[in-house]
Amino acid sequence: MAKNILKTPALLQYILETSSYPKEHEQLKQLRETTIMKYGKMSVMNVPLDEAQFISMLLKIMNANKTLEIGVFTGYSLLTTALALPPHGKVIGIDMDRESYETGLPFIQKAEVEHKIDFIQSDALSGLNALIDGKHEESFDYAFVDADKENFTKYHEVLLKLVRKGGIIAYDNTLWSGSVAMSEDDEMEDITKRKRKIAIEFNNYIANDTRVESTILSIGDGVTLCRVL
Repeated sequence: MAKNILKTPALLQYILETSSYPKEHEQLKQLRETTIMKYGKMSVMNVPLDEAQFISMLLKIMNANKTLEIGVFTGYSLLTTALALPPHGKVIGIDMDRESYETGLPFIQKAEVEHKIDFIQSDALSGLNALIDGKHEESFDYAFVDADKENFTKYHEVLLKLVRKGGIIAYDNTLWSGSVAMSEDDEMEDITKRKRKIAIEFNNYIANDTRVESTILSIGDGVTLCRVL
């Protein structure tokens, strides 16, 4: 397998410095820096800058109005989404951790997009099922999933009831640091082996799902895009 040159540190840094950083919204920049200072290594739970800018472009191309995010953390992708939506647009964010969300809330408020965001403190499945009970079937244009990878297939089944035909469901971290392309015999940490297996199983599941059209993008840590048929 050919080496993906986009993963080389020098080229990635070049892309960030020449393309991504100059276009980063000021409140996104402040949120990113605050998250790094407060959470250290855990800050990688927010999407990387280049992936966020891809999401922003995708939402604008789709003319998305009603969106859903599973797994919020401090809200970098949530704020990215809110900024990309039109004035009447909405994004519902579901996460069990309100404290992390409130870390990002001041930046959301400064960006003047708080009115576009509904935060639901809940585990993902309960929150999603509550949306179905609230008559939200097939009403979302887009959903972004960045929660526990072990339950991606369960989330997928529910999201197919919530996202309209032609809408997009995006799953984050589906390349898991490139480990999905590695051999079982390659040396790696136990957690990487476990997450690699989960990612491979999920990607195979999606590839065989005739209800969606799908592709995997080698942006960030890998994003699987599903278009609902």
